[in-house]
Amino acid sequence: MSHASMLKARRQHQKTKKLLDVAAKQAKRLAKQASAGPAVKKAKVKKEKVKKEKVKTEKVKKVKLTKEELGRQDAKKSSAGTGKKGAS
Repeated sequence: MSHASMLKARRQHQKTKKLLDVAAKQAKRLAKQASAGPAVKKAKVKKEKVKKEKVKTEKVKKVKLTKEELGRQDAKKSSAGTGKKGAS
């Protein structure tokens, strides 16, 4: 027997073995379904959609700073800037 014919025989054997295995599995599956009886479908329960209500938020108006408070902020900014320069 040549090598090529030996490989051909092996492939054929694998093919038939696979077909038999598939047929056996299918028969087993069908037998299992038959023994289980008729399939009972579950009734689908629809969930009610809950609508989210938008809560109105009140807008807070920005309060304008007085000249005195603006002056304090400027003083803080300028002193912070000069302090860093002196440290380095």
